[in-house]
Amino acid sequence: MSLQLSQANQEQYRREGFFFPLRIFSAAEADYHREQLENLEAKHGLMHYRTKPYLLIKSAVEIGKNQLLLDAVESLLGPDILLWDGAYVIKEPNNKKYVSWHQDLTYWGLDGEELVTAWVALSEVTTENGCMKMLPRSHHQGKYEHHSTFDEENILYRGQELNLEIDEDRTVSVELQSGEVSLHHGWTPHASYPNTSGKRRIGLSLQYLSPRMRQTLTDRESATLVRGEDRFNHFRPEPPCTEDFAPEMVTFQVEVERLKHEVYDTN
Repeated sequence: MSLQLSQANQEQYRREGFFFPLRIFSAAEADYHREQLENLEAKHGLMHYRTKPYLLIKSAVEIGKNQLLLDAVESLLGPDILLWDGAYVIKEPNNKKYVSWHQDLTYWGLDGEELVTAWVALSEVTTENGCMKMLPRSHHQGKYEHHSTFDEENILYRGQELNLEIDEDRTVSVELQSGEVSLHHGWTPHASYPNTSGKRRIGLSLQYLSPRMRQTLTDRESATLVRGEDRFNHFRPEPPCTEDFAPEMVTFQVEVERLKHEVYDTN
């Protein structure tokens, strides 16, 4: 079975700046991945927004290398794919945390836009519990100006926010069932509002890019080849995660996270 996006779905992604829903595994499999995550959180602490959890958790590796997901990404990026970044994005029940309107590529230091973000739902994702909201067709304008708010309730590292008045009537709520995925372009403005429900909202955000892309702010960044080949070697290869929270991988992930924050602070 292949999940290559149809020509119509590819055109929709390129026209609107996002595509959903895309089912990559069953609700039962999503429950399994959620259980793996929450069992490890009980031992090692909350995983919300820890950089590149696929370096630490075998379940995250399985999701990141899911062949149906990679088929869809290949439809948009081509046959050579690097897994460059990722994070569990978790909103606790009845919580004020939110994500302001922003564009992903603004602060990432990359030299192009051959990148796709996949947002994998490990719980039901609704407007009530703070699903993502997208601004259709806005990615065609490229980069907008942002400012940093450093709001303590803002999930983003710097509380970065678009200098743009958002017409809520134009936005699309990206509601997903567990086991479904949304895909969005790096210049598509998006946000998510607080979780006003009594249940956890859990997603795994994964960034895939073409090996042609280059990090302009450091030569020390790393990535994992998940399909095809890397003929450019712009990113250091990452060691594979073969057991949960292996000590050497914990050390490596801490260094990767420190470097990521250095990049954000200088951009």
